[in-house]
Amino acid sequence: MPILEVKNLTITYKIGFKDFDAVKDVSFGLDSGDTLAIVGESGSGKTTLALSILGLLPRNAKVRSGKILFKGQNVLEFTRDQWNTVRWKKISMIFQASMSALDPVKKVGDQLIELYRYHNRKVGKEEGKRKVEEIVKMVDLSPKVLNLYPHELSGGMKQRVIIASSLLLEPELLIADEPTTALDVITQAEILSLIKKIADEKT
Repeated sequence: MPILEVKNLTITYKIGFKDFDAVKDVSFGLDSGDTLAIVGESGSGKTTLALSILGLLPRNAKVRSGKILFKGQNVLEFTRDQWNTVRWKKISMIFQASMSALDPVKKVGDQLIELYRYHNRKVGKEEGKRKVEEIVKMVDLSPKVLNLYPHELSGGMKQRVIIASSLLLEPELLIADEPTTALDVITQAEILSLIKKIADEKT
């Protein structure tokens, strides 16, 4: 069974008194361990599609038809409690323009530990720190970055921290929405190579 199946998905935005199709009759499948790239020009609906898989569509967006099956379950029918057990823990996402996602007044380590412990309430601070250090090393960063503030990191380092945060809860499915936006060409290549390396290690 594919880990993800999108079947005849159509998503509409209501703007004023009119409805506009952002995603129209899209279907694809993804097996565990595989990588799928969705290519399209700006405004073609890639981000809308990604957000729908995580159940994060904006209020003026509506799934008009189709299904999104994660491990055979239609996420479009999930309750809030079901999403709490799936979102970030089983399906995670590297957001577009995630460079501004870090809190500028908190150290990187504090932010990641807080995120991990929020989803693992019984975990102590020291255990959370060990997990965060492990994930930071996975994205080829020194644990020393955990004592730095976001403004002290380069663009590439910030993006690696964001990738680390998306991997922190060991999701089964990772969605990357233009993860190299606003980075220079060399750093873009490094980030894409990193994502591929992590994917290979997880399969």
